[in-house]
Amino acid sequence: MAENQYLYQVARIRTKELSLLSADFFEQLLAAPDDESCIRLLREKGWEGGQEDWEEMLSRERSKTWEFMKELLGDTSVFNVFLYGNDYSNLKAAVKSCKHPAGLFNLYLQQGTVPPETMQKALLENRFEDLPERMRQPAKEAQRVILQTGDGQLCDVLIDRAALDAIYKAGKASKDPFLMLYAEITVACADIKIAVRSMRTGKDGDFLSRALSPCASLDLERLSQAAAEGQEEMIRYLDGTEYHEGAAMIRQSLSAFERWCDNLLMRRIRPQLYNAFGLGPLAAYILARENEIKSVRIVLSGKRNHLPEQWIRERVRETYV
Repeated sequence: MAENQYLYQVARIRTKELSLLSADFFEQLLAAPDDESCIRLLREKGWEGGQEDWEEMLSRERSKTWEFMKELLGDTSVFNVFLYGNDYSNLKAAVKSCKHPAGLFNLYLQQGTVPPETMQKALLENRFEDLPERMRQPAKEAQRVILQTGDGQLCDVLIDRAALDAIYKAGKASKDPFLMLYAEITVACADIKIAVRSMRTGKDGDFLSRALSPCASLDLERLSQAAAEGQEEMIRYLDGTEYHEGAAMIRQSLSAFERWCDNLLMRRIRPQLYNAFGLGPLAAYILARENEIKSVRIVLSGKRNHLPEQWIRERVRETYV
């Protein structure tokens, strides 16, 4: 579909953007006394369910987003890159079901490009050809690890790396500037978080060589070396990259850096609010919805667990609108 053929879809998106949750609305949520009050406020915004299980409410909102995209485009495969994270999370559960065949199905996520049932059947019956080509080798290797060594952590590392590789490859292959930007930021921020965790848990260079996924905006050799030398050296390296503003967040906590990464993505996609052409505004709407769902989960969880408002506020992400 040529770029100017998205004019109608972008016009529909502009209408939908009016229902996105604003910063002012999140202030109302933060001021609410408990999670039940928050749910009432969300219902006034058209969010459904949540009285007994607010995770069901969040899942329903995510489904609404993809149903709307299907209505707009028919074929939403151009945005599969946004669903690969769920695919590879499901692959972890499918691989571990080889060792524990019962009781793992409730770990599967429903928004993905490969049905969880297909994954589980492929792993249990060694029918790797039933998986997409991008998943076959990591599935085989992770299955071998879990059956021969029972090392669940290594299994996760292998699949997480495969997920990042798949996201990056799909973003670049799309040739769409927005999807390429998404892939770059997603993989780079994930690499930095992996490096920070490995530094704090004493992982060696071999671990990082398995875990880190190449991207254009980071020198992985320098990142690994900096991680081996400690936090200040890592921050010094990041100060020379486009992620320098987030480097200081590492001193606060990993969760502070994760929030900065999500906020960076929101800031980089916000210009799509003024773009009348192309896939960018549609993709930005999907990410904006994911971002607000993440923030709503943080607020509801914090309220239910009676955490201080300041603790919750420090973790809520910036809004798109």
